[in-house]
Amino acid sequence: MSTPEKSGFSNGELAYSALIEAIRSGIYVPGDRLREVEIADRLSLSRTPIREALRRLEADGIVEHRARIGAVIRQLDHAEVVELYEMRLVLERTAAEMAAKHAMEAETDELDRINMAIADSIANPAKAAALNQQFHRCMYDATRNRFLGESARALNNALLLLGPTTLADEVRIDVVCKQHQTIIDAIRAGDEEAAGASAEAHLQTSLRHRLATMRS
Repeated sequence: MSTPEKSGFSNGELAYSALIEAIRSGIYVPGDRLREVEIADRLSLSRTPIREALRRLEADGIVEHRARIGAVIRQLDHAEVVELYEMRLVLERTAAEMAAKHAMEAETDELDRINMAIADSIANPAKAAALNQQFHRCMYDATRNRFLGESARALNNALLLLGPTTLADEVRIDVVCKQHQTIIDAIRAGDEEAAGASAEAHLQTSLRHRLATMRS
């Protein structure tokens, strides 16, 4: 874990941001214990800001405190994962429909560019995952609805608890990119119904794959 740029931020904010990024990138995964001493050493900070960051992560629902163990990244059970994807499905379908109504040509071109970059990231799952997040943010931006975007961002903490990316092999990335392309084509055509249906199919596939990885 690299030390973040320190200008303009308190040490507690630096520690919080660094831990969020470490969880997002898979350095720490659900079920991992977060030891104050280890993190303080990694970030070259005292334990006080680390403790502050862990309390903030606990308030966010990302970390839980277990007796005799300490701070641990929460693990979602089967029901919670399904509930999370149900919410994502509602938001993603709505976003795709609204993007089909409002997206500019430059925005659909950007979706194409990001999707091609995902396809080229077969050997780098972390990069593919980051690009995938960028793809979905771009689609939300194209909706022209700030409240929908805020609703999606509210799920970000829960998404961190899904664990490592499922974009870990060529077959999975190929499926994702083909489904993304179907969404893009419907948005470009201004077909709201097809865009929404394609987004829903994409999330259903993602949920099936996520549940399969949980069983393995």
